[in-house]
Amino acid sequence: MQSLEEIVPAASNNINTKFIVLEKGRIALEGKQKMCLALVADETAAVHFQMWGDECDAFETGDIIRLENSIFSYNRNNLLLRAGKRGKAEKVGEFTMAFVETPNMSEIRWVPDPSNSKIYVPEAVISPCSRVFPPMH
Repeated sequence: MQSLEEIVPAASNNINTKFIVLEKGRIALEGKQKMCLALVADETAAVHFQMWGDECDAFETGDIIRLENSIFSYNRNNLLLRAGKRGKAEKVGEFTMAFVETPNMSEIRWVPDPSNSKIYVPEAVISPCSRVFPPMH
């Protein structure tokens, strides 16, 4: 299992992690498919998690989810963690997990590593407060 602070953007990720859903956005239609965003976190970081289809109805705030074979990559200029075509998201518990809200890995500007353009490294924090989900107080 990887912690959220260890994930980096790549189109060919194979991320296995576990997190709690802190906040779930409204469900929208992308073509004929349902889609929604969630703010999720573990004890090391937070990230925006994109849910598709049945995932939108299956997971709620407070759910603890194990994600296998997932990807962390850009989708329409938004950096998101998602199951992807090969991945699997499964509810494994609820309400009892330590978490932090910062850093938000989706709100870091990533750039290609000068020594290896296939690897991305963090360049700067885009915003200390989420542009998608407002800070919880």
